[in-house]
Amino acid sequence: SNLSANCWSRLHPVNMFNSYNMKFHHSKALTSPYPGSHIERSQVPEDKVGWLTEWKDYNPVEYTAKSVLAGPSWADPQINDEGFSPKFNERDGEVERKSLNGLYVVENGRPRNPAGRTGLSGRGLLGRWGPNHAADPVVTRWKRDGSGNKVAHPVTGKNILQFVAIKRRDCGEWAIPGGMVDPGEKITATLKREFEEEALNSLQKSPEEKAKLEKQLHKLFSQEHFVVYRGYVDDPRNTDNAWMETEAVNYHDETGETMDNLPLEAGDDAGVVKWVDISEKLELYASHSYFIKLVTEKRGAHWSEDPGSECFK
Repeated sequence: SNLSANCWSRLHPVNMFNSYNMKFHHSKALTSPYPGSHIERSQVPEDKVGWLTEWKDYNPVEYTAKSVLAGPSWADPQINDEGFSPKFNERDGEVERKSLNGLYVVENGRPRNPAGRTGLSGRGLLGRWGPNHAADPVVTRWKRDGSGNKVAHPVTGKNILQFVAIKRRDCGEWAIPGGMVDPGEKITATLKREFEEEALNSLQKSPEEKAKLEKQLHKLFSQEHFVVYRGYVDDPRNTDNAWMETEAVNYHDETGETMDNLPLEAGDDAGVVKWVDISEKLELYASHSYFIKLVTEKRGAHWSEDPGSECFK
């Protein structure tokens, strides 16, 4: 999960009117210095972000991190390396190079960020040219009292929903436990694996313990689920040629019986893991707040004491 979307991702709420046909917007992808470096992006005025706006003098800084250039298994070679001929906009062997938002432009052999200019070319910290796919599992249950009855909010009268949240070691933010899709891996497998690794510490379990977890989780992850969001994510690691995309999916334990028997234990990138009551007061990174808000709407759960409020942190 070293490239997890969790910590740095942000979606702009104004343009999130339709997650399947969204109007792109990025602001995090324009910030400097670039994460983990002293690299300053070229300044991109707001009216020049879109590629359709002509800008002959645009000359972005070129940067790809040494950790990516070292050639780890999760990274592509450099675009001009001999023998590297990626099939953009399609499945390329085990690597998914299709975007969740449709076709993207390839110019001079390089894919072009569909949300516009970022002031930085190359890949930065991202392994893949073009889309880098992540998955975010939102696991929820109803808050219950000591007698097992659902707890309603005293003001709205709506039942309170809880979700499994992790506090990430790398940035100290509360987030959905998620991470990157491995080559050849189905999104459904990524969602389950990341939840096991980060919220149940499966990497440190014995084969017997892991098998028991798998059996318990199978019921939850094989049931009907709700795709909360899929597509481009505004992220400070994004560049003109590489960007983050995610699929957030809600798995709901209606009775609470499945998750009650699973001991939450922080693992992998997580420092702490716990059930968190959902409301607009949640201090989450903005994209995750938005995902969580959509889940409460779908489930008819409590979100805001002000029924007219569309604001969230």
